[in-house]
Amino acid sequence: MPRQDGTVAIVTGGGRGIGYEVVRHLARLGAHVIIGGRDELEGLAAIRRICDEYKEAKVEFKKLDLASLHSVRQFAQNFKERKLPLNILVNNAGVMLVPEGRTVDGFERHFGVNYLGHFLLTWLLLDTLKGSGKCGSISRVVNVSSSAHCIGEIRLDDLNSCQHYSAHAAYCRSKLAQLLFSRQLHQEMQRGGFPVSSCAVDPGMVDTALYCHLWTPLRLAQSVVACVLFRTPAEGAATVLSAALSPNPDGDCGGGYWANGCREMSTPPTSEPQLQLSLWEISIQLLSLH
Repeated sequence: MPRQDGTVAIVTGGGRGIGYEVVRHLARLGAHVIIGGRDELEGLAAIRRICDEYKEAKVEFKKLDLASLHSVRQFAQNFKERKLPLNILVNNAGVMLVPEGRTVDGFERHFGVNYLGHFLLTWLLLDTLKGSGKCGSISRVVNVSSSAHCIGEIRLDDLNSCQHYSAHAAYCRSKLAQLLFSRQLHQEMQRGGFPVSSCAVDPGMVDTALYCHLWTPLRLAQSVVACVLFRTPAEGAATVLSAALSPNPDGDCGGGYWANGCREMSTPPTSEPQLQLSLWEISIQLLSLH
């Protein structure tokens, strides 16, 4: 990957797992990286490990709770007050298979954390992303999704899973929502002529703490299988880094869906213009944006 001196990146959930490896490699390449996360002790420990490895690393931690829209707004405001550029935004943090519950603002937790929190964060930082991109070096938004989006279903009249709750269905729905958002955002940026691209990434089956909410017997089985079949967090981070850092050939405006280190086709629902637009407009209403 090319050197990233002068690049500023934000990585949500960068204190562990895939996010940590993304932060670590961006720092190794010279980028100034800000970890946005809930757990300050975890974030500071991650910074110490990275700085022990790369003495010149520029890494910092800032509090960000995606289950609280107030926290998201505070994080974005504090960042913008520093007048830093923003070249890369990696929306990585997430929850999976959590028991039924609501965020601080009353949204179903998968939908609220994985999707809405990142939607708001991206929206609030969009002007900075636009101002930081330039011809030949566009700003990038990378949404870490999952192949689970393939079996997700968006019900616009029940985004909060009020009619029937299934942790698995809610997770898949949130990952499909991420892809729809990613595509719609990319189209909005292209139509406006802004130097910003948006893409979604499937890092593959990665052995991370996301599986902690599995039913205990399944979790034990998963831990055994993961040793043989799952990717390591570093391997999972590879596709995220490819999407964030690969140089754009002439005429290539970026975007798309990335898996296994390159662009791939995603499922048909992610390409439905009306569904993309409807979810986009509903999200703006839910977040009281303009």
